[in-house]
Amino acid sequence: MDFNFSPSIVVLVLIEVLIVIGFSRLVGLGCRWIKQPLVIGEIIAGIMLGPSLLGLVAPGVAAALFPAEAVPFLEVLSQIGLIFFMFLIGLELNPKYLSGQLEVAILISHVSILVPFSLGTLLALLLYPLVSNASVSFTAFSLFLGAAMSITAFPVLARIITESNLQKTRLGTLALTCAAVDDVTAWCVLAVAIAVAHTNTITGAFPTIIESLIYIAFMVTVGRWFLKRLATYYEHRGRLSQLALAWIYMGVVASALITELIGIHLIFGAFLLGAVMPKNEGLVRELAQKTEDFVLIFLLPVFFAYSGLRTQIGLLNTPGLWLLCLAVVGVAIIGKYVGTYIAARVSGIENREASALGWLMNTRGLTELIVLNIGLSLGVISPLLFTMLVIMALVTTFMTSPLLEWTYPKHLIKLDLVEPKTEVGVEKVTYRILVPVANPSTQRGLLQLAVAIAGNRLQPAVVHPLSLIELEEYAFDSTPDEANRLIQERRRKLEQLIQTLEPAESRSYVQPIVRITNKIARTTADIAALDEADLIMVGWHRPDLSKNRLGGRVGQILSTAPVDVAVFVERGGERLETLLVPYAANIHDDLALELALRLLVNRDNCRLAILRVVPVGQVHSDLSYEFSSVMKQLPLGVRDRINIQNIEAVEPIQAVIEASAAVDLTIAGTSRAWGIERQTLGRYTDQLAIQCQSSLLITRRYSKVTSHLSSMLERQSTAG
Repeated sequence: MDFNFSPSIVVLVLIEVLIVIGFSRLVGLGCRWIKQPLVIGEIIAGIMLGPSLLGLVAPGVAAALFPAEAVPFLEVLSQIGLIFFMFLIGLELNPKYLSGQLEVAILISHVSILVPFSLGTLLALLLYPLVSNASVSFTAFSLFLGAAMSITAFPVLARIITESNLQKTRLGTLALTCAAVDDVTAWCVLAVAIAVAHTNTITGAFPTIIESLIYIAFMVTVGRWFLKRLATYYEHRGRLSQLALAWIYMGVVASALITELIGIHLIFGAFLLGAVMPKNEGLVRELAQKTEDFVLIFLLPVFFAYSGLRTQIGLLNTPGLWLLCLAVVGVAIIGKYVGTYIAARVSGIENREASALGWLMNTRGLTELIVLNIGLSLGVISPLLFTMLVIMALVTTFMTSPLLEWTYPKHLIKLDLVEPKTEVGVEKVTYRILVPVANPSTQRGLLQLAVAIAGNRLQPAVVHPLSLIELEEYAFDSTPDEANRLIQERRRKLEQLIQTLEPAESRSYVQPIVRITNKIARTTADIAALDEADLIMVGWHRPDLSKNRLGGRVGQILSTAPVDVAVFVERGGERLETLLVPYAANIHDDLALELALRLLVNRDNCRLAILRVVPVGQVHSDLSYEFSSVMKQLPLGVRDRINIQNIEAVEPIQAVIEASAAVDLTIAGTSRAWGIERQTLGRYTDQLAIQCQSSLLITRRYSKVTSHLSSMLERQSTAG
């Protein structure tokens, strides 16, 4: 390989890397938006930068941007990325995954390998004379094609399980165990296929296979013994020094070189070192976190771009070739799904779980792309077959999430909700508030206000502090064990926050929910609907990098949540002795008034001012009929603490801002009257939200004919 280290080449490679990272992240985020793994977008981005799209629509630009002399540099970067990525996969392959339901998992995983492998070798009979390289033997070709059909992408599967909150379910733990067994077996099959590819015969591969077994035995015994000393060192120091990290990275590279010299591939040595690394929780976490960011953000996108340069969809230029591609995709899906499903059913797993397990095991992801690049580099598969198999990897990964959702819908997954639902036909009388808490250490005021509004004088109440954890793609934090640790840690912080709430008796109806998600606003709305919440209360602060006042996630919740929403803007201080409700007789102001009256009923020392402001010369509108009725039903002691003020002002918003200086909390509905829009996404000024001198609660009514407060007062008066 000829390397020309001229300054122009270095600059060009840096420009390529800059474009690759930026474009892959952009396309990846687009895929995340449609609930697909980030890796799908990054693979697509790499293909788009290659001859399949950029080279097709702008060949001059493609030739200038990715000239032949720059490709070897991308290859080197991609191979380094693969070495350390495979080390991370081995590092995260925890023996815990091989403990539960092991006998069932071994049966399912081996059948899920055997069936697609067998179908792949049969398919090789058709493909070998049509799309293979002339120099490769049928044995090597069929072995490699069978191995490619058998792969399950453990990192992608673990991520999907975590994001679907399946990690504590029977399905999730079984899928992880099956995938872990599958991973080990499939890599062994691939190693044999590579050994055969080097010699073109099974017998010629025996020395390589024997040397590989000797090295594996050495790493499992001597290597593990030596690495245990590293774990002891970590336990004494409590952290990894740069020197220790340097030795580990040297070990990764050395192990990779050894397996390359043996005759399998660089990635096996790196994977093996990660697999035998002691699974000390702190050591693994710190090592993964120190390694993964640079590998996943910088090096892996280069690998995707390098793969994209080798993917030529234009080679599929006849209907016959597209039919062959369809056959490849079909055999891969049928082999993996049917093999898994049948084995699961034989093992006594019920139909829905067996089907969901089949779709999970069918995902290929980045792991498949690694296998395919090895095959192309060795000349075992041709560029045409490489392109077909890349399409297969994309299709099987893309289909996993939607088919899993279809087979095993989220409402069938046990959510972390502690309050039982009411039965169908029974009126729900519990008042529920869902409170998204982004940071338990800074949002006590938000939760304290929710508890004060909920109360329990009128009816039973439940307040759910909701903590949603977003995970990075392929990061160590996204592994099920680490996700469970994060959930427990976040729950502990919420419990500590709950213990600070006053009065102490209110803590009994505050019940936390912690979940994993990649769509904060959407998941919040889903949980609110599932829990039949009456109100979502969310905290807000002005974004630092945007003029958008109530945009981002808060704006999305305001716009999409199918329940009432209140946005809390805290100005400091937790006193709730004086309340102000500017009232303009619309449904959002009605909700503001309802919440204020709840506070009034629940707190004996609280007073409420209802400020009815109209422009000069206009007639004051009456309170809605509903709230006129509510006022009449309030106990006399509560009505005495309400003061209704009618004023005229040239600028109603300014009048409210001035009045807010004398109160602890202003509660205002979303309307132009107060400079706030129901679906505020930066278009309007949100003047009151910015200038209000007290804490502010902004209310958005979903669409209800009568208030909960009105219904409750009517029930109480009837019972009385």
